[in-house]
Amino acid sequence: MKRKSSPRPQRLAEELRKELADLLRNEVKDPRVGQVTVTGVDVSPDLSHAKVHFTHLAGREHADETVKALSRAAGFLRSQLAHRLAIYSVPELHFAYDDSIEAGMKLSQLIDDAVAADRKK
Repeated sequence: MKRKSSPRPQRLAEELRKELADLLRNEVKDPRVGQVTVTGVDVSPDLSHAKVHFTHLAGREHADETVKALSRAAGFLRSQLAHRLAIYSVPELHFAYDDSIEAGMKLSQLIDDAVAADRKK
């Protein structure tokens, strides 16, 4: 029998996204983190792990450095989340660079180039 998925992980993911965006913008002082935008959060069904997807103003070239810096700040972020959220246990945070925006921009550029080439013919 397939288990019905609970809406709780999605609700927690949205709360985590909002709070992490605010914390990264206003509280994290590590210059290696830089201009980070949280694009989404996936929370495991048991609420013990959260994968935080982000983009960086500097782009893909600095993604590895930023993941390391964010991983170092994870303890601070979890303690701040514990103060802000009314939950029993804050999920362990894992960070992953989200290149979907860059990929979309590249695809859009390819389409524009193809349309321009068709017009020349």
